[in-house]
Formats: sequence, C-alpha cells, structure tokens
Amino acid sequence: MADLKKLAEEIVGLTLLEAQELKTILKDEYDIEPAAGGAVMMAGPAGGDAGGAAEEQTEFDVILKSAGASKINVIKEVRGITGLGLKEAKELVEAGGKAVKEGVDKAEADEIKEKLEAAGAEVELK
Repeated sequence: MADLKKLAEEIVGLTLLEAQELKTILKDEYDIEPAAGGAVMMAGPAGGDAGGAAEEQTEFDVILKSAGASKINVIKEVRGITGLGLKEAKELVEAGGKAVKEGVDKAEADEIKEKLEAAGAEVELK
C-alpha cells in the first residue's frame, strides 16, 4: 500500500507539462486514453507553500494570427471549432489577431492549435 500512496502523491505533484507528457506516453505506448481534463492534471500542489512557485496558467485563448495560404481550409476549421456561420468565420479569419476560442484548458487549446496549423494557419496561445 505504501508504494501506491507514493505513486498517487507523485501523480498529484505533476506539473501540467509533465501530466501532458504522461498522457502521451499512456496513449502511444499502452493505448490508454486518460479522461479529458482529468482531475489529476488540474489538482494543485498538496503542500502549504503558498508563496513558493507561481501558479500555472489553466485557461488559454487561441488566437488566429494569420490564415496563411489556405484561407478556405482555415475558414472550414474555424467553423467546425466555433460553430459560426460561413460569413462570421470568414470575417474572423480575415481580421487576423482575433481569438478563435477563449478560456479553454491546455489540452483543448493545443488540439485547436494543431487543427488550425494543419489547415495552414498561424496560431498563438495566450
């Protein structure tokens, strides 16, 4: 039992980046898909070190910097991600520097970024 408790403490103590890496390892090597946005990744440190380290960012904005050469593909992806109509998605893509999605968790922000970059867009996470 002591080993399981130690393992649990190590998992809870993971940073967001380490938790994402663990998720990738579990998926790629063991074909295990962790639950989306799992409680382990969102759990804070268990200690009373209030002033120690700065808090990690938990919400991100996905900013479309530029549509690139494949504007039509980017518009299609924006429509799929946001549920906007064709006109609204086109305006968002052409405006540049606008948020496609705001206040999303790291995993969802990375997924949206990958989709838009695959369509040819230049994307930034804030």
